[in-house]
Amino acid sequence: MSLIKPFSALMPPAAKAQQVAAPPYDVLSSDEARQMAAGNPDSFLHISKPEIDLPPDTAPYAAEVYARAKSNMADFLARGTLGRRDRPAYYIYQIDKKGHRQTGIAAAASVMAYREGRIRRHEFTRPDKETDRVRQIEAVGAHTGLVMTAHPTDDDLAAHLESWARAHKPALVVDLPDGSRHRITIIEEPDDCRTITEIFDSFSHIYIADGHHRSAAAARVSRDTDGRFLIVSFPCDEMRILDYNRTVRDLGGLSADIFLAGVKKAYRIDALKGEEPPRRKGDVAMYLDGIWYRLRLPADARPDDPVNGLDVSLLTTRILSPVLGIQDMRADPRIDFVGGSRGLHTLSARVDSGAAAVAFALFPTAMAELTAVADAGMIMPPKSTWFDPKLADGLVALPL
Repeated sequence: MSLIKPFSALMPPAAKAQQVAAPPYDVLSSDEARQMAAGNPDSFLHISKPEIDLPPDTAPYAAEVYARAKSNMADFLARGTLGRRDRPAYYIYQIDKKGHRQTGIAAAASVMAYREGRIRRHEFTRPDKETDRVRQIEAVGAHTGLVMTAHPTDDDLAAHLESWARAHKPALVVDLPDGSRHRITIIEEPDDCRTITEIFDSFSHIYIADGHHRSAAAARVSRDTDGRFLIVSFPCDEMRILDYNRTVRDLGGLSADIFLAGVKKAYRIDALKGEEPPRRKGDVAMYLDGIWYRLRLPADARPDDPVNGLDVSLLTTRILSPVLGIQDMRADPRIDFVGGSRGLHTLSARVDSGAAAVAFALFPTAMAELTAVADAGMIMPPKSTWFDPKLADGLVALPL
C-alpha cells in the first residue's frame, strides 16, 4: 500500500483564492475568526470555524455548529467558491515568509501507515478535540484540515518539485496576514505522480509535525483498508520551529525573593539589560518584576533521554513543578503558552499588565529532537514546538 497517493482536490478558483484562504482553524479564537471573516462570505473560516455564523454564546461542540459547517460547505460548492478537480494530482505547496522558503507536497496519506507507526507521532491527543474533528470531517464530507508532516530530505524529490514549479504557473497564489505567501502548483502527469509516489514509498517513515488531532480523527473516520487523510509534507531540513514560551499567572504564594532563590538552585541566573532571547540550547529568558534574566542550565544537568532532556521538560522539572507547584501542564489554569511568532514583548506585556506574574522564553526545540522522540516511540510535553510558517486552510481539501 502506497504511503501517499494523488487525489482530486476541492479547491477554490484562482479568482477567489485570496478571499477563501484562512489561517488554520486552531490558531484563532472564535472571536478572532469572526472578526477576520466579517464581510467576506468566501472565507474558509465559515467552514473551519462555523460557530462564527451562530450566536456568540453557542457551545463550541454543539450539534448546530456541525450542521452549520455542512450547510456552509454546500453553499460554497453551489456558488463555485470550491470545486472538485476531475483528475487525481499531487499539489506542490510552497510557502515564503520573511526570507524563508519551504517546498512540500499535498497528498492523500495512508491511514493504515499512520496506525502502524510509519507516519510517526510525538504528541498525545485529547478525546474532546479528536471527536470535534471527527464530527467536522463527517459534516462537510471532506478532510479540510491539513496535517503538516516532515519527510527525510531527498535530493531527487526536491529537484523534481523545484523543476516542475519553475516550469508551470501556480494554480493558486495567496497572501496571509502573517506575511506568508502560499503557492499551489498542480502535478497531474501520471509519470510525474508515479515518481513522487515511488520516492515516498522508499521512505521508511515520515513524521507528523503539526496536526495530531486531525490525524487521529482521520483514523477514526476511516472504515476501509485504504483510508486516506490530507497531509502536506516538507523535507525535514526546511522545517522551521520557533520557541514555544510559557507564562504563569502567579508565583503560587511565594514572594519574588523566595521564588528567585528557588530558581537559583536550578539554573545559573544573570540579570539582563533588556529583552534578549535565549541564544543557545539550555538557556531560558525569564521576565519578572520588570527585569529580564538569563537562566543557564548547569553543564552536567541534562539527562541523556529524548524527552527529559528537552529544554521544555527541564524547565518543568526544575522550576515549574518543584518551585511553582504546577504538576499538570495540560490542565493547570495557571499556565499559558505563547507561540514564538508573537515575540518576547508579548511575554513582558502580560507580566506588566498583571495577567501573569512571570514569563519564560525558551530556545526552540530542534527538528532532530522531535524525530528522536518520535523514533523512540515517546511523547513530547505539550506545547513543545511552534512550527512557522503555518499552512493555509481552504486551498486544498480531500473529499471523503
